[in-house]
Amino acid sequence: MRKNIVAANWKMNLDKQEGIILLKECLSQLSSVSKTEVIFATSYIHLDESVKICNGNLNTYIAAQDCSSKSHGAFTGEVSAKMIKSCGARYVILGHSERRLNHSETNSLLRLKVEQALENKLKVIFCCGETLEKRDNNIHFKWIESQIEDSLFYLSEQEFSQIVIAYEPIWAIGTGMTATYLQAQEVHSFIRQMIIKRYGKKIGENTSILYGGSCNSSNAYDLFSQQDIDGGLIGGASLKAEDFIKIIHSF
Repeated sequence: MRKNIVAANWKMNLDKQEGIILLKECLSQLSSVSKTEVIFATSYIHLDESVKICNGNLNTYIAAQDCSSKSHGAFTGEVSAKMIKSCGARYVILGHSERRLNHSETNSLLRLKVEQALENKLKVIFCCGETLEKRDNNIHFKWIESQIEDSLFYLSEQEFSQIVIAYEPIWAIGTGMTATYLQAQEVHSFIRQMIIKRYGKKIGENTSILYGGSCNSSNAYDLFSQQDIDGGLIGGASLKAEDFIKIIHSF
């Protein structure tokens, strides 16, 4: 049975003290009996202390927002998967649209990053999604298919079981626009059928697929009620504890 997951992506927000305060505030409001897995993708500066704070909290984990495609070496400014794992993080986000756009990350580069993450026992939240232009030209399914196939479909069944997919329609990130729950469900269903075709029904049905396009406390319930939407990758709405907790409780 696949997991319901709500992941906070703090992006480049919150200094060290602000991040720790927000994390503690969120944890104080989480239900101890909730079966929803909650992930906080913090900045690198928060990783070590955030892991310590979350220790002992059921179904609560820390993620990094990216990792290097290299294992080590003279790569100034890069942070390796091994370094992230050494802080105690459980997950890493890879392929976020902002990384693809602002840092020219390609499917082939992301394949290398996925390899590094899995080699270091990090689970991957792999992002995919289309621009408004690609949707308007009705090539969004083909685009998403290529993102997933090129970066992930070489993995073994065991390796793929460590992957969570996050669908993020780029046109709905930070714009105030949101895909309708029917639009989101259509793409999530397409992605799940892709996985079933490649890896079989068991893995396809057990893979969590999150929605990541301006999900908030007002639309989370409708989105999470859909058959193939298993939670959300939350950006701006994760920076306020009250809003984030409402999203977690939307299942």
